[in-house]
Amino acid sequence: MADYKKRLKKNVPGNFYVDKTCINCDACRQLAPKVFSEDSGFSYVYKQPKDELNERQALEALLACPTHSIGALKTNLKARNVMHDFPLWIADNVFYLGFHSDKSFGASSYFIEDPQGNWMIDSPRYQKFLCQQIREKGGLKYIFLTHQDDIADAEKYAREFGAQRILHKYDANKNHNVEILIQHSRAFFFTKDFLIIPTPGHTKGHCVLLYKNKFLFSGDHLWWSRRTHSLGASKQVCWYSWEKQLESLKKLLEYRFTYVLPGHGRRVNYPNITMHQALEHAIFRLESI
Repeated sequence: MADYKKRLKKNVPGNFYVDKTCINCDACRQLAPKVFSEDSGFSYVYKQPKDELNERQALEALLACPTHSIGALKTNLKARNVMHDFPLWIADNVFYLGFHSDKSFGASSYFIEDPQGNWMIDSPRYQKFLCQQIREKGGLKYIFLTHQDDIADAEKYAREFGAQRILHKYDANKNHNVEILIQHSRAFFFTKDFLIIPTPGHTKGHCVLLYKNKFLFSGDHLWWSRRTHSLGASKQVCWYSWEKQLESLKKLLEYRFTYVLPGHGRRVNYPNITMHQALEHAIFRLESI
């Protein structure tokens, strides 16, 4: 639980606050952008919610926070009701799971409800309530792990549902015990509508998942920046090879998609032509770094 005594001075007075344990993962700012902002490496409450929608979004952020750094003085009962918002619907049969894990530095994770078996993309923290929600949607067949950083509690979910985890061999080690290892560097359809594209750079075995030529689950490879209002990537958090990451970004120009759903950074939806142009501009800009 957040500690009111450790609340950041930057918070405006009121019900909600952020304390000093915040790791600046951006989850709260995505869920409640009219309540939370960023300053000096922390999120903070810059405006207390004034209506029911913003209060609900702030409570969703409180529940999703990986470090339990968000507190509220008088909304515990409401928070329990808001739990039922998760998984949050994005579009079609795609959902955002919430309940971020500090084991993956607060990375986002997602859920696809598919007739041939449901998928989890990267892992949230293990949460019994979330397990029940997934069970009501038909369980879980596959857990696609974009890379080694965002595994979090995937093993617990795999055990809970008898699901198979998918990870590239270059990002696997003896501690992961992954059921399905991706062995090569070319893109391939794992099943109909699910295209796995190896995108080395951030890590050697990083992969993205393209679903129905519409939803790109991009892990830590590509995201939308709220600051620059553009697609982007970061050389500072590229752990394997920036040169390879740029090559991998260029590889994505071969595909069309309208959603970018990252582990970190903002989710975004644009027509595929607009998205393709945004990717071209991002590559041009990033090549000069």
